[in-house]
Amino acid sequence: MNRTEIETVLNNDRVWLLKAMSELSDEQLRRPLTPSEHDPSNMWTAIDHFVHLALIERNFASMIRRYISGAPNPVGLLNDDSGKARTRDQIMASVHAMTEEWQIEHRGISLSEAIAITSSARAVSLQLLSELTDEQLEEALPGAPWADGTIGGVLSANAGHGRMHWGWSKDAGLLEH
Repeated sequence: MNRTEIETVLNNDRVWLLKAMSELSDEQLRRPLTPSEHDPSNMWTAIDHFVHLALIERNFASMIRRYISGAPNPVGLLNDDSGKARTRDQIMASVHAMTEEWQIEHRGISLSEAIAITSSARAVSLQLLSELTDEQLEEALPGAPWADGTIGGVLSANAGHGRMHWGWSKDAGLLEH
């Protein structure tokens, strides 16, 4: 994806998601919807799904910055820092534990607070996008399994991530009642 396409998809999907979230009632925003992948007794709400996007968006930006700085393992998922391969189960257990910690830390925040947190994360992505060259956007981010694995693809994956979580919330009964 080129710079224009990346910024367009990030902005358009954010506007779409903000509109969708703002149309929900407080009950819909706070209703338990989906079990945590780390601890199934912990249920996620629509706000939990929404604020989770900020964690991942910031993580993606950090991975890209590590790569640009010359880090040998910028993503750090497929292999640990010693180069030892991780199993899919190990990777997912680590990811689920990280997201659960974030979710618990932000439990009970308002939609306005969640918007501020996700806005800050999007600002990090847009700032990073402004600093990267067109050639860097086309470079592969080693170990990145998202989108097409390029820096531009990873940045743009943040847009689809919001729609994915919206779909999971909707499938779990978000719009019922």
